[in-house]
Amino acid sequence: MAIKSTIFKAELEITDMDRNYYQDHNLTIARHPSENDERMMVRLLAFALNASEALQFTRGLSSEDEPEIWQKSLSDEIELWIDLGQPDEKRIRKACGRSRQVLIYTYQQRSSLAWWEQQRNKLERFDNLGIVNLPEDTVTQMGLMAKRAMRLQCTIQDGQLWFSNGEQAIEIMPEIWKSATRVKL
Repeated sequence: MAIKSTIFKAELEITDMDRNYYQDHNLTIARHPSENDERMMVRLLAFALNASEALQFTRGLSSEDEPEIWQKSLSDEIELWIDLGQPDEKRIRKACGRSRQVLIYTYQQRSSLAWWEQQRNKLERFDNLGIVNLPEDTVTQMGLMAKRAMRLQCTIQDGQLWFSNGEQAIEIMPEIWKSATRVKL
């Protein structure tokens, strides 16, 4: 018998002054049995950084053809594809061909740096690809905030983030390793 996903509920209050986006989201997050709290919280943070009414979690680890998070247009075209970790070049190439914009959030410093150095030259050609590294110590702190029912606040200003659960606040400075120079039309 297969182990089922664990369901988490998050009330996420987003104050994104960089994009003038101020919204509350009630999210249901299915944590895959092979996923740890840190990775799940990175998914939640990636959602907050790109939040919109159309952004949604997918089957993620349960599906090879879907990212962790995506935004689709009304005509079912993929506008934004968000992956976590260190996907292989083939998956990234496929994502860049299918989506207007692709974002990858890395979060394990040592292995992410090795992955980036190995992939950098191959990935530079994708104009619609952005890669963001999240500091490992802050990801660890975020993992400690994971609860089955969460009430979180995320404030974004000048590229800096503050992530809080009311008891603990974390300042996060994402590192932009590659910016999408052009969003595919």
